Amino acid sequence: MNQFKIRTMLVVLFCSMFFSGLAFADDVTDAINEALQYYQDGKYSDAMTSLNYASQLIGQKKGGDLQSFLPQPLAGWEAEEATSQSVGAAMLGGGVSAERQYNKGSGSVRIQIVTDSPMLQSMMMMFGNPMLAGADGGKLEKIAGEKAIVKYNAADKSGDIKLVVANRFLVTLDGNDVSLEDLKAYAAKIDYKKLAAMQ
Repeated sequence: MNQFKIRTMLVVLFCSMFFSGLAFADDVTDAINEALQYYQDGKYSDAMTSLNYASQLIGQKKGGDLQSFLPQPLAGWEAEEATSQSVGAAMLGGGVSAERQYNKGSGSVRIQIVTDSPMLQSMMMMFGNPMLAGADGGKLEKIAGEKAIVKYNAADKSGDIKLVVANRFLVTLDGNDVSLEDLKAYAAKIDYKKLAAMQ
């Protein structure tokens, strides 16, 4: 087992706790302390298991925080319960996400916020190159002061909007049987300044 990797994970997790306001006794610190003891005892596999558990708990906490940025429904719409998940790096590179679906008759809008994901790199490339953004019909626009790639098919009233916030968050809105105005209105309801300030 790579001791350097374990030591690095310990440092990263402690930093995550500090900057996320989690520097108090809870399940996360218990798991990290347990991992540290395993590490000192030379039980590296057990240390990795405890560290992975602590990392998952931190991801769940962060996912719960992301849920607070999913907006309330527009007038006449209903919203389903917001959900979140944390996926380890072993699965598709990992990431933390929160999402919520909004419904009105046969129409629906799904909003997803993703962070700590390798998908962000490819999206930032698209935002930095208008030709890439428009390659599949997308148009660069500004929504609530943020750069957005908007795709919409008026014939079937479906489309999506993607925004990268503070180079750390990918916000995606998918709409079916919905007007472009409503899709943009949902995008504008997200508090991007507070999201950018999230640790």
